[in-house]
Amino acid sequence: MRLAGGTHRGRGRRALDIEGLGDRLIEQLVDQGLLHTPSDIYTLSAQKLTPLERMGAKSAANLLAAIEHSKRTSLPRLLLGLGVPGVGESTARALAEHFGSLAALQGAAETQILEVADIGPVIAASVRDFFAEARHVRELARLRELGITWPEGPGRGSIGSAQQSGVQAPLSGLTVVLTGSLAGMTREQASERLIALGAKVSGSVSKKTRYVVAGEEAGSKLARARELGVPVLDEAGLAQLLAGNAQPDEASR
Repeated sequence: MRLAGGTHRGRGRRALDIEGLGDRLIEQLVDQGLLHTPSDIYTLSAQKLTPLERMGAKSAANLLAAIEHSKRTSLPRLLLGLGVPGVGESTARALAEHFGSLAALQGAAETQILEVADIGPVIAASVRDFFAEARHVRELARLRELGITWPEGPGRGSIGSAQQSGVQAPLSGLTVVLTGSLAGMTREQASERLIALGAKVSGSVSKKTRYVVAGEEAGSKLARARELGVPVLDEAGLAQLLAGNAQPDEASR
């Protein structure tokens, strides 16, 4: 999250999932010299926050609670929040899915990064250069020291031999689109769990889409699914998917 540059402030906030840390507040914190890097967020205190505009004691306490809650994140969110040039949501997800751990990504050569789906030479070079910079290595170490954690695994890129021998994730090969509000979890959480089971989560509906999961107030994506005849799942169907069932019951919509 390049806070000083401004272009990734909102993206970083969403990636770190911190309720109450909006763009205007980030601008105040940057202007006051309190925020330069993502890790600085985790050094904020009530004493630093309460003098800010529209920031009383209760608001400061709520924000600090949200910051503490955000310490448990995911690898895609972390990569997005760091503000690696050229890395958006889908690329962050693809990198996390392929490498599985931050250490594996940090140690990857440019040729290995190029093996990730939909990543070309420009982005591969950008990722490699980012993690080669000492200041970014220090920042990641500081995040860990401040208590930021995220689950990690072997990554698809490291289990190719197992896949070639016939061992596959239960939802491997399925493309899923999420739309609307889910009651039991956020769409980001659902997306991360689906990806962990081998599914590809897309932002748009096409003929290649296997399922559309439609929550409350689903919009144009649901209409597109009906138009193309793509099976639609409700949250009960999503639960079956997350249980590893690649052929869940469809919703009657």
